[in-house]
Amino acid sequence: MDKSAKIEYNGKSYDFPIITGSENEEAIDINKLRAETGLITYDPGYKNTGHCISNITYLDGENGILRYRGYSVDELCEKKSFLDVVYLLIFGDLPSSDQLTKFQNDIREEALVDEDLKKIFKSFPRSAHPMGVLSSLTSALIAFNPLNETKISIHDKKGITEDDKMYMSTVRLLSKFPIISSWTLRKIKGLPLNYSNNKLSYTENIAYMMFALPNREYIQNDVITNALNTLLILHADHEQNCSTSTVRIVGSSYAGLYASISAGIGALWGRLHGGANQAVIEMLELIKNDGSDIDKYISKAKDKSDPFRLMGFGHRVYKNFDPRAKIIKKAADQVLNDLGINDPVLDIAKSIEEKALNDEYFIEKKLYPNVDFYSGIIYRALGIPTEMFTVMFALGRIPGWIAQWKEMRDSNNPIGRPRQIYNGPTHRTIS
Repeated sequence: MDKSAKIEYNGKSYDFPIITGSENEEAIDINKLRAETGLITYDPGYKNTGHCISNITYLDGENGILRYRGYSVDELCEKKSFLDVVYLLIFGDLPSSDQLTKFQNDIREEALVDEDLKKIFKSFPRSAHPMGVLSSLTSALIAFNPLNETKISIHDKKGITEDDKMYMSTVRLLSKFPIISSWTLRKIKGLPLNYSNNKLSYTENIAYMMFALPNREYIQNDVITNALNTLLILHADHEQNCSTSTVRIVGSSYAGLYASISAGIGALWGRLHGGANQAVIEMLELIKNDGSDIDKYISKAKDKSDPFRLMGFGHRVYKNFDPRAKIIKKAADQVLNDLGINDPVLDIAKSIEEKALNDEYFIEKKLYPNVDFYSGIIYRALGIPTEMFTVMFALGRIPGWIAQWKEMRDSNNPIGRPRQIYNGPTHRTIS
């Protein structure tokens, strides 16, 4: 028998169906709530509201589960490349060898960047925040990449379908986004801008564009490449978070892919979202500048009356542990060991991690280090400035945003239009 939920209001009873997902998640379908009762729901932050049915990412915060299209993230990190995961998220299945080769080659074909886009980039002052630059350049890609037949060489000459346009937009964004991301890093460091190296794999190429130095032979470090691969996979999607929901709701107006993702970058920029790993490093630097008294700050974190909080511990979704943190901790340890980093800030991070993992207060509260804690450590070890951390997050999240936008459009979701409870002045007249 189909389940339903009953609402009684003004002496009348209304039944609303229960929707059950493939992992037995249940939701009340209130599509007809306002039409039948005149009521709306009040849910600040949409914490209890599902605004879509999705086949992309399954997240179980209570049990620490994160899967992309049914595959657990730990297995994907262990066995697959980031580009495999990109294909999986966007197209629904892991690619065959031939599909992956074609996908990689199509991305390589689009690796050229219009020099006028470069001029726009150079017009930003060096002090400009890289996320603002990234959002602006992503939006500017619309002007430099019109989807007309003369611009598309890899498609059937008989005509271009909507699927063709979606594929081409995807390929172009995946090709150009790492380039402009690397430019933001190199501008901060005062290095000449770098371009794509088509002899390298997707993740290797990202490392090359960011870290290759002028007049020096670039030698690939597998530990760094593997750490980047893991970080990008772990950031690739995370269900209906703030930036993903932004991408979907902007796209629901039939705004284009690039404009929608530019808006998502803006949402990710916020300190409560993508800026969390930057906050970790800022906290560690605060402790260092205050004499590196770790016990003092552990005590402050336990004191409810003290505003200090240990950044990078606990998670608003994962109630027991962050499954991504277990994976990225291994990568962090490998990077620190391989590069032989001598950094007092990272020494503080390791000490805090050890103390917190063995402290009854944090164990009882289930305040374990999350992915932001370890990703911040890795980025600092690689010499990436803190203001670039959120750019690295965006670089990994691009395939998730594309997949979510594509699913939203393919599903013909209606335009997003939340309601409100008005609590302002009642009718007034001008005297």
